[in-house]
Amino acid sequence: MALDYKNNSSIKNFVEYLQIPSVQPNVNYDGCVNFLKRQSTEIGLSFKVYELVPTKPIVILTWLGSDPSLPSILLNSHMDVVPVFEESWTYPPFSGHIDEHGKIFARGSQDMKCVGIQYLEAIRKLKSSGIQLKRTLHVSFVPDEEIGGHDGMKIFVHTDSFKALNVGFALDEGMANPDEEFIVFNGERNIWQIHVICTGQPGHGSLLIPNTAGEKMRYIINKFMDLRDEQKKILESNPKLTIGDVTTINLTQVFGGVQSNVVPEKLTVVFDCRLAIHVDHEEFENRIKQWCKEAGEGVTFEFEQKNSPVECTKTDDSNIYWVAFKSVADELNLKLDIRIFPGGTDSRYVRKVGIPAIGFSPMNHTPVLLHDHDEFLDANIFLKGIDIYVKLIPAIANV
Repeated sequence: MALDYKNNSSIKNFVEYLQIPSVQPNVNYDGCVNFLKRQSTEIGLSFKVYELVPTKPIVILTWLGSDPSLPSILLNSHMDVVPVFEESWTYPPFSGHIDEHGKIFARGSQDMKCVGIQYLEAIRKLKSSGIQLKRTLHVSFVPDEEIGGHDGMKIFVHTDSFKALNVGFALDEGMANPDEEFIVFNGERNIWQIHVICTGQPGHGSLLIPNTAGEKMRYIINKFMDLRDEQKKILESNPKLTIGDVTTINLTQVFGGVQSNVVPEKLTVVFDCRLAIHVDHEEFENRIKQWCKEAGEGVTFEFEQKNSPVECTKTDDSNIYWVAFKSVADELNLKLDIRIFPGGTDSRYVRKVGIPAIGFSPMNHTPVLLHDHDEFLDANIFLKGIDIYVKLIPAIANV
C-alpha cells in the first residue's frame, strides 16, 4: 500500500516539499522558492517573487482568467513550519516517511504544506483537462506565518503589488478534525499579548518590606487568572461552544529579580490573551487599567501585540463566494462546521483590508497534530483534499 502511495506523483511532490526544512527560526526559504518555481513551470503558471524584507520571499503563482478585470481569487499558504524536538519523533521530522498504513509523517504535513500542494495539484488537474477559469487565480506562498507574519502577509497586503492582484476572495488554512465534519473558519479572535510591569520597594529577603513588586504581581495574576476561570466555566457549561467562542488567558512568562535573598524592585508578568469576537476592546483595556491601579502604585502595562477588531467573513447569501463554496460542499456531501479560529493565521491581515477570507484545510477523520510530535497526514485524506479543490476552485473562480 505504501509503495503505491510513494509512486503517486501528487504525493511525491508533497513529500519533496515536506523534505525542505523551512523551520523557524532563521528560515532559509531558497529550497521552497526553487521547488515552487519548478512547479510553476511544469503546471504552466506565471511565477513572481516579492522580497519586501531581505531573505523573506513572498511567492505568487498566477493562472490568468478569461476575464482578468474581475476580482481575483487568492489561495494562500505559508512556507515556514515550527521547530521540532527530533528525539520525540518516531521518524525524522523532515523525512516525509510514509508508513505501512499510508500515514505521511513530517513537520508541516498538517500545518500547512499539505494545503499548498493540494492547491497546485488541483490546478494541475484542472489545466490538464482544458478548463479555463473566468477569474484570475493567484496562489501565494508566504514566509513567517508561524512567528506572526509580520514580514510576510501583514505588510504585503498594504503594498501596491498586492493591490494590483485585485483580490476579491481568499482561502487560507484551517485545521484538522478527528470527526466527520470539515471545519471552516470565518473569523479569528484578537491577539493581545500584555506585559504587566510591577515595581516596588526593594530590600533584604529576610524582612517583611511593604509595597513590594511581588505583592502587586500576585494581585495582577489573581485578576487575570480569575477571568480565565470564568471563561473556562462558560466554555465547559455549553457543549455548543468551541475554544474560539471564548476569551482565553494564559500566563506565559515571569521575569525579574537579581538573586534569591534580594527583594526585587521590578517584576514583569506576561499574559497571552485571545479576545473573543464579541469582546469590547476599550472596556477590556479599561479593566486592565483598573486592576493595575488597584494593585498599587508603580504598576503599568504595555502591549507586545494588540490586534484591533476585524470583521468576520459572512457565511450567508450576501457573500457570493461563500454561496459557491457551500454549493460544492453540498454537492460532495461534505458536512461543514463553521467556527472562529482559535489561534492566528494570515487571514486576519487579508480580512483587515476588507477582503473576505475562509480558513479551510480539507482534513477530516484526522487527529489535530499541528505543532505536535509525529505530525502526520493520511495519504488518502491528502488525495481526497485535492479532489475537493478540483471542484472548489472552479466554483469560486467562476462566480
